[in-house]
Amino acid sequence: MSATRRPPLSGVVTTFDNAATLDACLASLAFCDERVVLDSGSTDATREIAEKHGARISIRPFEGYGPQKQHAIDLATHDWILLLDADEHLTPAGREAIERELCAPRADGYRLPRQEWLFWRWAHPEARANWQLRLFRKSRGRMNTVPVHAAPIIDGVPFDLDAPFRHYGEPHLADRVEKVNRYSSGLVVHKRRKPIRGLGARILVQPTLAFLKLYIGKRYFLDGWAGYFAARTHAFYTFLKYAKVLEAQRKPDQS
Repeated sequence: MSATRRPPLSGVVTTFDNAATLDACLASLAFCDERVVLDSGSTDATREIAEKHGARISIRPFEGYGPQKQHAIDLATHDWILLLDADEHLTPAGREAIERELCAPRADGYRLPRQEWLFWRWAHPEARANWQLRLFRKSRGRMNTVPVHAAPIIDGVPFDLDAPFRHYGEPHLADRVEKVNRYSSGLVVHKRRKPIRGLGARILVQPTLAFLKLYIGKRYFLDGWAGYFAARTHAFYTFLKYAKVLEAQRKPDQS
């Protein structure tokens, strides 16, 4: 009696100037039946690295996080999708868990635990991972329309699968602050379309709650100063995304 074989799997990655991390990302997807890379016009060695790994490469100008990832998903030829960012990689344990699960899938989509790089160290093993939907059937899933933190959604309830993957976060505090500033600005136009109730109260309260959610709730206190910096910059992001909306509302003629 032959062993059960898993269905074909497409590893899908979107990139832009990710030469520093793409090699590890694509190497971790070597077990996939195809690797699809959608590039936004990189000027570094991103495409050469993708070619070295035998990935199928397409180029498309960046038109937003959700639309870009959805286009990459549409390029895949198989129904099962494993979606990673170019600064992420699947662990060996994650690969084994996915291989086993797909031999007899229990769901149409799976949330996987993401382990974070915090400036100069990996998060403590006892810190709580960020669970994200990354493995799913293309025929049952799609990207949502959130402007910055776009993510896949499926028709149904996702299953939590202990298949860890790792995220190389910003290596320097300045990089993190720059990203926080860029992302919070990207949310302003979207949020101005729909009034936010209690905006002033959110500016006063939500940053503190965001800090506590990471520092205490996700146990970032176990990561020393790296965990404190991560929680504090997340709180700053929460402040900025609401403060910039208020600023835009008070200055409606200035974008």
